[in-house]
Amino acid sequence: MKISYLLTFTLAATPLISLADGSDDKSYSSFAINGYLESYYTHDFNNPGSDKRPGFVYSHNRTGEPKINLALVKASFKNDRVRANLALASGTYMRANYAAEPNALQHLYEANLGIRLSDEHDVWLDAGVMPSHIGHESAIGADNWTLTRSMMADNSPYFETGVKLSYTTPDGKWMVSGLLLNGWQRIQRPEGNTTPAFGHQLTYKPNERVTINSSSFIGNDKSDQDRQMRYFHNLYGQFLLDDHWGLIAALDIGAEQKFRGSDQYSVWFSPNFIVRYRWNDHLSLAARMEYYQDKDGVIISTDTPHGFRTSGYSVNLDYRFSPNILWRAELKKLDSRDRIFEKDRDGVSDNNLMAITSVSLSF
Repeated sequence: MKISYLLTFTLAATPLISLADGSDDKSYSSFAINGYLESYYTHDFNNPGSDKRPGFVYSHNRTGEPKINLALVKASFKNDRVRANLALASGTYMRANYAAEPNALQHLYEANLGIRLSDEHDVWLDAGVMPSHIGHESAIGADNWTLTRSMMADNSPYFETGVKLSYTTPDGKWMVSGLLLNGWQRIQRPEGNTTPAFGHQLTYKPNERVTINSSSFIGNDKSDQDRQMRYFHNLYGQFLLDDHWGLIAALDIGAEQKFRGSDQYSVWFSPNFIVRYRWNDHLSLAARMEYYQDKDGVIISTDTPHGFRTSGYSVNLDYRFSPNILWRAELKKLDSRDRIFEKDRDGVSDNNLMAITSVSLSF
């Protein structure tokens, strides 16, 4: 039996370079360079004939040998009127998620510029390539409660390109933004597409332990000739119940026209629940339950009788050696209504079991 393990290094520390200037809260400037490296090694118990995870997996999507999921370097600048970010990256995450972009843009993780529009209020106008406003999971593995990403995260945007207008209340409890976008996880618009997409985000943080977020996307991600309007909403709540227990509950739901001008829609949805227990600053355990249904194959196409209907279960153990280094191990099982998982090179199965271990590094 061929066995593989997932190794991920997470190092979260002070920036490699950090410069700050300013004598009061209203006038300041800062510049920082940060980096992140995440490697992994995983074993697929189905022993597929290739080193690829199923096609709906876009993060940690290789098996059988050590791989880099994400390696990036980011430069950031901010003062009381301007903020800017530029990040270049590589790894299997970048190859999977940026495959539709031109070669020159496939390493552009982030590139944006923001201008504060008011002296008295926290109102910003940002433009460029930005992290997605949708969902509770990030491409940066160390920022998430689980080692691998959920099906809902892998199949909704990780990044977006466009313009965002945002406002945060003085007490920091409310943030609202409106977005004008190039499309559904796009740097460049699809060929023949001249219609912008729209989105919103509303976040409520009544205290340090509770975050409730609503995000949406409305637009067409095909050419104008094949236009099919897509309507999508993500809702999640993150709750730190006490010093040890935490809970995340999330729901994605989307609808897209079956064809141009149709009044009939294909609907998909995905609920997700994560429970985490932290023994101390070093050791934690998390469990996840999730489900994804896309009968018409809008987001995940299977060409099977019942479409994509898959449940997922995972448990992961994390050990943080320091604020900068994190070791993780996860066991994950997927169960499908139809036989969609490659098995033993020539066969297919309705379930898939995988084991991953990881270490990640941030600086």
